[in-house]
Amino acid sequence: MKQVWFGRCIFISWYCDVGTCKFCYRSTQKSRIKHAEKAKRKLSSLIVEAILAKNLGWRIEFLTGGYKVYPFEELLNITKTISEVYGEKLWLNLGAITKEELKQFQPYIKGVVASIETISPELHKEICPDKAIQPYEQMLKDAKELNLKTSMTLVIGLGEKPEHFPLLKQFIEKHNLDRITFYALKPVKDTPYEQGPTTEQYCYWINETRKAFPNLQIIAGTTARRTNEVSQVLKAGADAITKFPATKKFNSEQAQELEQQIEQANCEFTSTLTKLPNINWEAEVNKLNLSPELESETKQLLSSYLKKMSNI
Repeated sequence: MKQVWFGRCIFISWYCDVGTCKFCYRSTQKSRIKHAEKAKRKLSSLIVEAILAKNLGWRIEFLTGGYKVYPFEELLNITKTISEVYGEKLWLNLGAITKEELKQFQPYIKGVVASIETISPELHKEICPDKAIQPYEQMLKDAKELNLKTSMTLVIGLGEKPEHFPLLKQFIEKHNLDRITFYALKPVKDTPYEQGPTTEQYCYWINETRKAFPNLQIIAGTTARRTNEVSQVLKAGADAITKFPATKKFNSEQAQELEQQIEQANCEFTSTLTKLPNINWEAEVNKLNLSPELESETKQLLSSYLKKMSNI
């Protein structure tokens, strides 16, 4: 039986210095946030998410956030800390990282993710005018030279057509990617997009990719509104599900439906979105050798998360 897992993205901020990608939530926020410092998440909240992921069978999809929010040394420390809390090396999705920076991240990461978003050069120029693909391609090349794994993200619903698939195939082959994450566009207020792809359109890209690359790891995003298509997404070739708002919707009707959909696809779910394990959560924090202040803050926040997740 095929094993399927949930991938939890850990966001370190909600501000982006680029902030001009036309489909992205952060493009609607940039003018409202004058100081990037205010968009940073507390380290304690990131630690809490890593503790939850470790104990609920979630894989950390990647560590991500808007570009140019943190100084490099702070990014390095966050990555090191979350890797130690989770007990594994991480995937990073933090923009185009230089080779020298990759070398410093190397002890704490297994691979890097290029947020390509759309594979058509014409669409990319229109939709992501200030996020060139070339620096990402260089990062992927550098990562392979450092024996790191490589991945990319693609958003379905931005205007791509079936005739664009050969471009995706070429890109995956060129960079010998280990993984790809697909997202079905979720329209955001104040952006030009009003609807996402149909299930058939979404599954087309997943299925074509699976047929072309039998061994490629394929992750598929879903939202609380799209859980009824998870079975089809898995049958199309996805290995795992991501993007579902797991803590906010823990044990909700949508979370239950998502798990049922996985069962309908005749797959085994190695994560849980509905049942909290009966463990000593405070002891999980005690293991981490945090400073007294950070330990106290983490325990309080973890308790708040668990309370909300228990009462849904």
